Amino acid sequence: MTETQRQSGGSRASRSGGTQASRSGGTQASRSGGTQPSRSGGTQPSPNGGAPASPNGGAPAGATSPQLRDRGDLDRGVGFLGLLWSSEGSLIGSGWLFGALTATTIAGPSALIGWVAASLIVMVLALIHAELGGMFPVAGGTSRFPHYAFGSLAGGTFGWMAYIQSAAVAPIEVLAAVEYLSSAHWASGFYNASSGTLHGAGWAVAIGLLLFFVVLNVLGVKWFARINGGITAWKILIPLLTIVVFLTTHFHGGNFTRGGGFFVHGAALKSILVGIPSGGIVFSLLGFEQAVQLAGEARNPQRDVPRAVIVSILLGCAIYILVQVAFIAALSPALLEHGHTWTSLANPGHSAALKALNQAPFYSVAKVAGLAWLALLLRIDAVASPGGTGLVYMTVASRISYGLARNGYVPQIFERTSTRRVPLFGILFAFALGCLFLLPFPSWNKLVGLITEAAVLMYAGAPLALGALRLQKPDLPRPFHLRGELVWAPLAFICSNLIVYWAGWTTYSTLLIALLIGYFLFWLSATFKLNEHTPEIDWQAAPWLAAYLIGNGLIAYFGTFGPGGILGGIGIFKHVLPDGGNNDLGLWGGLAASAVWSIVIYIWALWRRLPESKVDEYIRDVFTAPGPAA
Repeated sequence: MTETQRQSGGSRASRSGGTQASRSGGTQASRSGGTQPSRSGGTQPSPNGGAPASPNGGAPAGATSPQLRDRGDLDRGVGFLGLLWSSEGSLIGSGWLFGALTATTIAGPSALIGWVAASLIVMVLALIHAELGGMFPVAGGTSRFPHYAFGSLAGGTFGWMAYIQSAAVAPIEVLAAVEYLSSAHWASGFYNASSGTLHGAGWAVAIGLLLFFVVLNVLGVKWFARINGGITAWKILIPLLTIVVFLTTHFHGGNFTRGGGFFVHGAALKSILVGIPSGGIVFSLLGFEQAVQLAGEARNPQRDVPRAVIVSILLGCAIYILVQVAFIAALSPALLEHGHTWTSLANPGHSAALKALNQAPFYSVAKVAGLAWLALLLRIDAVASPGGTGLVYMTVASRISYGLARNGYVPQIFERTSTRRVPLFGILFAFALGCLFLLPFPSWNKLVGLITEAAVLMYAGAPLALGALRLQKPDLPRPFHLRGELVWAPLAFICSNLIVYWAGWTTYSTLLIALLIGYFLFWLSATFKLNEHTPEIDWQAAPWLAAYLIGNGLIAYFGTFGPGGILGGIGIFKHVLPDGGNNDLGLWGGLAASAVWSIVIYIWALWRRLPESKVDEYIRDVFTAPGPAA
């Protein structure tokens, strides 16, 4: 089959028109027969001249199903284990070192309910990503699925959220590693516990770790996969070992009812809901989608991407729930009584023991329990776990910026690859941005809410894309087919928006500012013609997208969670909408408003989806020619 027969039925043009062999002119196949102008002013022959097309946009008759692959210059050497470890390596990071303590200081032992609820929500999102990742195995997939279904405006919005969360995680993981290390006497000057920021030589250590990530990424994706595989094996082993040791040697069952009881008195439900986004729970479960982000570099993406996503999230959720049980059970009852309640553990005051617990939770529990050998392993893991996750996220950030460039949103330089076939500029830019994230920001548990909200908004684009693409391209090959999408897709969208709501007004308003910055950068790229493939804006998504963002903001402002102002009321924002999260809607009113608004937006978005012909145009650059029939 010729190069011009790549698409569903007949020939397809390159971005500038003409056959795939040329960007300067030629012919493109029409879906409906006859001729029509190509982008460059040529004509498109009907499919009659090529292989007969299927009526629904499938593979041409007499050919196998088309393979959806990115046409970039990336190395395609990552196998199933490489994809699996990239997702698992993202899941098991600083979340396991800090999340258990942070969640219990918000919700007490009832944080376990939050872990189970969040795990179920994230599992549904993972299944949705498994289908989309199998359909479109392209680099930076989560930034591109909404683009295919709803066009450039929606794609840029959700893509920017994907980039923000991925670029910010690497420096947060480095910050967590330095904070944990500072519990050692020789590293006590690395971190200022009172302000929650780096100090002295801690800056050099943090930047050195980020540079180490750069070097490993520049070596190429095969090196990354090998090194990340070894690190991830360690990262899984240490939590499992800790769970077994704590549960078999220092199980204090009474801890589940001590410290004020299983539930937080007077705020049982609210504390659980707040803990999901702000207690590090969802943050810890982020990362299953990394196999999707690296799909453009996979050897067999249609087979391996869905498997890697599903296996990683099942294993990750099981580990985190058991880690939370082990932490609650192994904490010294005397230490808990010293703090009086679980929630007061976050406010150590002048207590050296509680300060140590907040600085290095699992290390402190092991040390108090007399498990010196385990405490040593945990201190080593305090570098390995966050470091491994930071490595993966720097890799993924460069692939998401690669995907944004392929879609035309950001300068084309992000799309260029080195001699080792990695997006070098994207890697260096992620490093520079990571250094900026290290500068003024507070401690780990203060940052997770913002990153969680960006990630969940990114995830929210996936169920919308799944629902739309089931209508637009029902016959497109789906290596993994999620059954019951009429239930799971809207339910996942509702749950994503509930998590965004639980993060609160302060966090959501801060994220909107970050989104406006993204729009400004996209405008600069288009205005100065920094990408020759800058897409036209698909305004048909604008009404529902604007209503979605503004509506979520109003619900957050009048809701129960995250009281305060924009950016926490700092600097010039001190008096800008300072009374958000004022509980005007009440607990149940806010939950109902968020759920109902999500359903309205879901239906509205699917109604305003792109026509099938426009979807074909956008996915053109990820098709490869189907092979000959057997």
